[in-house]
Amino acid sequence: MFGVTRRTPIARDPWAELFFNLQRRMGRIFNEPLMEPAYDWQAGDVATTAWTPVVDIFEEPEHVRIVAEIPGVKPDAVKILVEGNVLTIQGIKEQFAEEKAEKVHRYERTYGTFERSFTLPTTVDPQHIKASYEVGVLTILLPKVEKAKPREIKLEIVPEKKPLKP
Repeated sequence: MFGVTRRTPIARDPWAELFFNLQRRMGRIFNEPLMEPAYDWQAGDVATTAWTPVVDIFEEPEHVRIVAEIPGVKPDAVKILVEGNVLTIQGIKEQFAEEKAEKVHRYERTYGTFERSFTLPTTVDPQHIKASYEVGVLTILLPKVEKAKPREIKLEIVPEKKPLKP
């Protein structure tokens, strides 16, 4: 058997959400391992956002891949901008109110604008960035410049010299 508790509905406080998001970001900063100095993948100043999508960043031989979870966001509500060496993902997640519900017991999903900014390493070619969106997941491919891609050096085999006879 389970117990049921009653709570009076509490209005959502934007300041409480701001402090919750700040606490979550600070926890990430102190719990993540130190990264290489060439990659500065920290979240930008997002104090005005209502929520922050989480991202995974992978480095592969041909490109760097950023995968962001943005469920419930329409593809036309997402903007990806590159200015200098900064990549910014912006968007808005709209709240759809249930018209037929008499009372709301709980709001836990987050809504509103979001923005994430990333400093691009010099190994990325910003002119050829591509993005795709599928089932609430945004994938951004940051191709590497040709000089940053790994290449194999062919080994030249030199014939063995024979010693001189006295």
